[in-house]
Amino acid sequence: MNIHFIAIGGSAMHNLAIALHQKGYQVSGSDDTIHNPSKSRLEKYGLLPKEFGWFPEKINSNIDVIILGMHAKIDNPELLKAQDLGLKIYSYPEFLYEQSKDKTRVVIGGSHGKTTITSMILHVLNYHEKEVDYMVGAQLDGFETMVHLTEENDFIVLEGDEYLSSPIDMRPKFHLYKPNIALLSGIAWDHINVFPTFENYTKQFRIFTDSMINGGSMIYNEEDADVKDVVESSVNHIKKYPYKTPTHFIENGITYLETAEGNLPLEIFGKHNLQNLAGAKWVCQHMGIDEDDFYEAIASFKGASKRLEKIAETNSTVIFKDFAHSPSKVAATTKAVKNQYEKRTVLACLELHTYSSLNAEFLAEYKGALEFADKAVVFYSPHAVKIKQLEEVTKEQIATAFKRDDLIIYTNSQEFKDFLLSQNLENTALLLMSSGNYGGLDFEEVKRLV
Repeated sequence: MNIHFIAIGGSAMHNLAIALHQKGYQVSGSDDTIHNPSKSRLEKYGLLPKEFGWFPEKINSNIDVIILGMHAKIDNPELLKAQDLGLKIYSYPEFLYEQSKDKTRVVIGGSHGKTTITSMILHVLNYHEKEVDYMVGAQLDGFETMVHLTEENDFIVLEGDEYLSSPIDMRPKFHLYKPNIALLSGIAWDHINVFPTFENYTKQFRIFTDSMINGGSMIYNEEDADVKDVVESSVNHIKKYPYKTPTHFIENGITYLETAEGNLPLEIFGKHNLQNLAGAKWVCQHMGIDEDDFYEAIASFKGASKRLEKIAETNSTVIFKDFAHSPSKVAATTKAVKNQYEKRTVLACLELHTYSSLNAEFLAEYKGALEFADKAVVFYSPHAVKIKQLEEVTKEQIATAFKRDDLIIYTNSQEFKDFLLSQNLENTALLLMSSGNYGGLDFEEVKRLV
């Protein structure tokens, strides 16, 4: 099969391209810009376009399938040429479904925890040498790519993102997978540029639940009231399995899980991660891994990349890097670090970077999100606000939104960097939360603070 990717450089797109290349397909692609790690990984497999840009002459009737990335625009010249030729055009979730129609599809959904839960499941399966296909949103230890597709594997584990599928397919990605087994971790309003109200956003999870195949199994976090309502009010003919935070305790900075076989020390911590673990256990049991085998494997799980990732530690200092940016994730992550390091000063630094977080109307959702930090800093770039064509956000608006009188706010990346590098981190847990990089912060330099 001859497959051409329009916008091949995206995180999910380039991984799918590599997976299909490894499966033996003929793969080509275009993009107007590609950054690392996508660039070097595509180059390694001979898939990096010779030059950047859009070239309609690449599109011809010899191409069997076009896979269209979200980064492309609806007037993309390659897309227009493909439409003129009547070629089959898929979004990547559509194509993943086509590749897995005859498999048992396991889909992990929710506003938060998706990547971590998917990673936990794959870690456990990999530990027990159980081969499955997968698509996950972060690079994992022991896995070369974030997408793996075969003809022979019975299961495919998919991270179910609720964002839109492609510029010409405005359905949320997770509506397309039709799961046999699904999980919902939590619902917290996000992507307000697409889902302008909480009700509209929640509706997407109702559609997801109702998209499951007849007789499928839904595993859900019963401690999240909105998830509980979505699942338990569904009249779809599915089996429903609730989960909640397992019994645990913290001793000398280590979280222990109480199990029938004794107390199990974990590499991860935080109530949200323990909930994630409980959900992952249910999924693994549905995939043939018994409870004891799950616990044996999960003890060595260190977390997904950029999800409460410990980047440096001494006897008195620890530094975490975390992808958290939405209000619920920021609150959960900050609380988890404070609970784990009660006697240390928690310095939490949050970058407002996404469309939602820089939206003046949405800012009020951050009320109390940093309350568990002893010192709290917010950084945002007015330039990023302009790029996203949003109304200007002021420091006063941010201070009011977070409801914290001692909040430190920076809009200049150099000033933020100077502040950070001047801190005495003795007896401190430093938490860096962002889906960006604070305007160019060198994390290797930060590591040298300990």
